[in-house]
Amino acid sequence: IGSAPTGAGTPVVLFADTFNRYFEPENLRAAIRVLRAAGYDVFAPTPAAGRPYCCGRTYLSAGMVDKARAEAERLVTALYPLARSGVRIVGLEPSCTLALRDEVPALLGTAQAEAVAEATLTFAELIEADRPDLPVPAAAARRPVKLHGHCHQKAFDLVKPAEAVLRDIAGAEVEVIETSCCGMAGAFGYGRDTYDVSIRMAEASLLPAVRAAPNDAAIVADGTSCRCQIDDGTGREVVHLARHLDRLISGS
Repeated sequence: IGSAPTGAGTPVVLFADTFNRYFEPENLRAAIRVLRAAGYDVFAPTPAAGRPYCCGRTYLSAGMVDKARAEAERLVTALYPLARSGVRIVGLEPSCTLALRDEVPALLGTAQAEAVAEATLTFAELIEADRPDLPVPAAAARRPVKLHGHCHQKAFDLVKPAEAVLRDIAGAEVEVIETSCCGMAGAFGYGRDTYDVSIRMAEASLLPAVRAAPNDAAIVADGTSCRCQIDDGTGREVVHLARHLDRLISGS
């Protein structure tokens, strides 16, 4: 996608977080297709030189506050002019998207960071708020969906928009899996000393619910770490909401 709007449709910034940019770029490609099908003019500001923009979440999670602040400052500097002009900023990874609404304003303490926070939405929030007429075939939409909410989505009460998109716009039979944290919690589930705790957390309710889901049910989870835990723990395919919608639209 381009680094500036083309004028064809409602402009929206797609924030390409580190996890989806490098580990699951198919989610970004799916989001672009869905947003374009919904009539948005999707673009992403690109640095003139150097590495791509980052919200600083990965540094902050490791206690590297100064580096997190520096990354957040770079990103806010790029996004502020767009936010000020009324362009909305949409993210796919809950922890990174909501960092722009929570940790980044706290780290920077500036009016610019607050403006970016106010302009930032999750992918589900944007679709649920605007209710675009997505070309989802009725037969494809009726596939049952098991939805798992990322901890940041739960903390901000943002599982509901994803549920609403699946039910009201995609026409699915949605069941939200009642669970606490999946246990992965960033890199927690990969630690030598924390792996067993992580698995016990996942086995408390999430993984059994996924294993018990009908074979034709889609498993949807917006969090990268959640998808890793579900995939590793059950072998079931689990996808981001953007990919699920993209598949429905394309009929695949």
